[in-house]
Amino acid sequence: MTRRAAIGPAVGALLILLCAIWGVGQVAIKVGNQGISPLWHAAIRSGGSALLLWAWSAARGISLTSRDGTAGYGATIALLFALEFVCVYWGFVYTTASRGVLFIYATPFFVALGAHALFPEERLNAPKVMGLVVAFAGLALAFADGLRLPTRRELLGDVLQLAGAILWAATTLVIKARGQRVTPHRTLFYQLAGSALLLGALAVATGEPGVVRLTGVVGAALAYQIVIHAFASYLAWFWLLAHYPASHLHAYTFWTPLFGVLAGWFLLGDPVTPLLAVAMACVALGIYLVNWQPRAAARRAGSRAS
Repeated sequence: MTRRAAIGPAVGALLILLCAIWGVGQVAIKVGNQGISPLWHAAIRSGGSALLLWAWSAARGISLTSRDGTAGYGATIALLFALEFVCVYWGFVYTTASRGVLFIYATPFFVALGAHALFPEERLNAPKVMGLVVAFAGLALAFADGLRLPTRRELLGDVLQLAGAILWAATTLVIKARGQRVTPHRTLFYQLAGSALLLGALAVATGEPGVVRLTGVVGAALAYQIVIHAFASYLAWFWLLAHYPASHLHAYTFWTPLFGVLAGWFLLGDPVTPLLAVAMACVALGIYLVNWQPRAAARRAGSRAS
């Protein structure tokens, strides 16, 4: 067993950059929906990123299509990934980017609850329980803020985003339980390629119009999602997971909803009320606590990593 490296300032800066990319990615979905119907939008994003991942892997001699008995696993995570993005992309039709990102990033809390039930080594401890309480308080505040809005469209979008978060957590738990013998690149390819096929089929079945107004801004938002968000940032994340303890990396994800809310306010003019700002702070603190480990436990986890 080899000990994984500690996270230094340069890696910390990279992690914060990734969180910014993921936060802005929610704004890109909202912008792209203005010119592409939601299911086609999600299908094109997944398909484009899958092609880039295939080309990158082929150039490096990494096989993504060999028969290894993981087709059932791949189909499961592809289905969950597709359903997640049905909720996320349609959710952004109804709610703002700033509100949607808060509910999407409830995912770590559902993962923590599921892991507590499924994996004995990941039982909830006092900081994690505190994080769950704080985070769900933040989500309750965000819903309360939505009740004060002139229409109830945002609440429908919020519910869809929360459903997306639950499906994202389910995908994560399946990967944790069954994906140990599958390379991260292949897992990502299953998700991207499989969801592209399923989302495209669903878009055809429901008669979605597809690309209705391909402006420069819409095209840029789609390119951002394909190249930066779903391809480059995920590859960087997988590289980090191979070299650093996962618990240390996930502690940085509390920055993502902060960047998402700020990006929605700055780029789209989304309203950020005082109550929504408090909700954002609660969700960010909850993510940090759910992923926080005492130094002694973190050292033990690092020494066990290969």
